[in-house]
Amino acid sequence: MNDLKSILGRTLNALPISPLLGMLGIMLLVVALTSAFYTIPAESEGIVLRFGKYIEKVPSGLHVKLPLEIDTVISVPTQRQQKLEFGFATPGYTNPDQAGDEPELEKSMVTGDLNSALVEWIVQYRITDPEKYLFDVRDPGLTLRDISEAVMREVVGDRTVDEIITIGRQEIEETALARIRLLAEHYQLGMTINQVQSKNVNPPEPVQPSFNEVNRAQQDRENVINLANGEYNKAVPRARGEADQKIRAADGYRFKRINEAEGDVAAFNQLLEQYLKAPEVTRTRIYLETLGEVLPQARQQIIVDDTVQQILPMLPFPTNPVEMPQ
Repeated sequence: MNDLKSILGRTLNALPISPLLGMLGIMLLVVALTSAFYTIPAESEGIVLRFGKYIEKVPSGLHVKLPLEIDTVISVPTQRQQKLEFGFATPGYTNPDQAGDEPELEKSMVTGDLNSALVEWIVQYRITDPEKYLFDVRDPGLTLRDISEAVMREVVGDRTVDEIITIGRQEIEETALARIRLLAEHYQLGMTINQVQSKNVNPPEPVQPSFNEVNRAQQDRENVINLANGEYNKAVPRARGEADQKIRAADGYRFKRINEAEGDVAAFNQLLEQYLKAPEVTRTRIYLETLGEVLPQARQQIIVDDTVQQILPMLPFPTNPVEMPQ
């Protein structure tokens, strides 16, 4: 026993105490340096906490903090467009709040006319105030899900099933977006709601074939109306153009006839004035001018006096005329 104690004493005396402390110090320094540098990813901002208390907000890039967990940094994707899906889930999503636990229950709703409908929709948002997002509300993503579902059920419950499936989808999106924005601001979620988009809106499966028939009939009706409007837009302008063309042609002919008549009246008045001054001279001039206009257009004519009985001597005809060969 004494020999063992003496061996342990000699061994402790032989250990280099100072080099061990130096190695520990170097290791501690390396750990401190490696934990003092951090990087904030692109499209994100960092929230720096010192012993759990908010200190500052830093942009993306490389930064330095107090090491050894004195300062901790939380990265918040403030520039990234995020979304919540209701009634369905896209495979491979990374946002834990994107899909709900019970999508079948989320999309099952009752309309204002006491019908059932399956409504799937998306809420797109962006984190704009990281401090409020992290510290003012517990589970802001889950809170936004609850707000969105409550608002959508309220909006759907105010409308009929036909409005939800056919003509009222855009109005539902706009109304739900306004109400969700108001509630998100009221609860200070630190988020900006950008869009509410409805995806698949269907009736329950037992009555879905009937609704599909109704939708097809309405689409056929719209197609027929559009075709009729197209034909109307082609035929009516063409008819109006033809009518306008004929009216303009008639107006032109009317002006032409009026101008010709006025010109004839003016010429007749001038001629009458000259006739009253010199009747014989005027009559002769009119006669000669008329002959000058008519004779060049007439065929060859022979004008004789009424007393002339024979212009040329008549040749005697033979008693037995010779038949002309056929």
